[in-house]
Amino acid sequence: MQRAAAASLSSSRATAWAASATSRHAGVASCSTSRHAIAPLRVRGQVPVVPLSLSLLSARRPARTRTALAAAAATTAELAPAATSDSGGIAGAVQLGAMIVAWYLLNIYFNIYNKQVLQALPFPLPYTITAFQLGFGSLVILFMWAARLHPLPNLSAAQLAKIAPLAAGHMLGTVFTNMSLGAVAVSFTHTIKASEPFFTVLLSAFFLGEWPSLLVLGSLVPIVGGVALASLTEVSFNWVGFWSAMASNLLNQTRNVLSKRLLGGEEEESMDDINLFSLITVLSFLLSCPLMLLAEGVKFSPAYFQSTGLNLQDLCVRAALAGLCFHGYQKISYMILARVSPVTHSVANCVKRVVVIVSSVLFFRTPISPVNALGTGAALGGVYLYSRLKKSKPKSQ
Repeated sequence: MQRAAAASLSSSRATAWAASATSRHAGVASCSTSRHAIAPLRVRGQVPVVPLSLSLLSARRPARTRTALAAAAATTAELAPAATSDSGGIAGAVQLGAMIVAWYLLNIYFNIYNKQVLQALPFPLPYTITAFQLGFGSLVILFMWAARLHPLPNLSAAQLAKIAPLAAGHMLGTVFTNMSLGAVAVSFTHTIKASEPFFTVLLSAFFLGEWPSLLVLGSLVPIVGGVALASLTEVSFNWVGFWSAMASNLLNQTRNVLSKRLLGGEEEESMDDINLFSLITVLSFLLSCPLMLLAEGVKFSPAYFQSTGLNLQDLCVRAALAGLCFHGYQKISYMILARVSPVTHSVANCVKRVVVIVSSVLFFRTPISPVNALGTGAALGGVYLYSRLKKSKPKSQ
């Protein structure tokens, strides 16, 4: 009974947090726009990118919002049985739908703002950007605990030993994602990251002893083939962006598989979703600081950025918004994962991937050939087929 009450309280707080995070993000962007028009960032690289100010970004918001709302509505309808059975009937389905909308919107805005910051920098700084994003999230978490918005976790030495590797994987996965986003187009990074089911099958067999059926293995063929086809025809392709996204897949799926084990199980080992994500974020930030100082600390200074002609104010605003969106969508993803099965979460994540790819292609006007689009579609179709096959698989008793 106590765990059921705690889950109900966590669900109501999750809905309120998701709505406030989205409204805060919209308020910050509109407030920055109303004060003055900020000069566009000077973008590094040979591929021309549309120079964008925050006002232009806000002007394009309705189209992306409609896309995310439509996709979230379809996803919620698809996942309604799971939400009804796991989260308390119609109220659970409504809460899940609100969380998915916030998840999609924050993910879209994160990829746009983060790509603009990475392109504007005179040289790649993935460790610095990662430390900034994790540090921003850590400040929000510390405020949450200090204001008693969520109870402090009772962390044991055994739990800390289990969470520390997850934090290291989370930090490195974020570093590799930023490397890929800085090297190739957003749409191509997410096409590569659509190969997550391949790593899920591999890691589930290794860590959990769950062996896939032949049908599930067959669904991996269009995923791998589609990613290969998209890679061969991608205009922005380079090996740094490709292997960085692949490494991010491996690390993030390892984190997801092991995190699910910490969200349940025996009483002394279980931990609620918000505190688990919060501890992973804070530990990831602490681990990222030495790497940032060793790899890029000498290069990072406001005086240097001003000497390069960058609009430092605009850069900081976009980086802050990217950090807010990054923390928001990661936290909501953990909340959803705690309420549904990993397979159900995978279905929602597949639709999210489509929304992000379409939004980034439209926003950045990324050139895509018919063969490239075919490869991307095949990979995403394989992900959906994989999710359906896993969902229909009877659970072992």
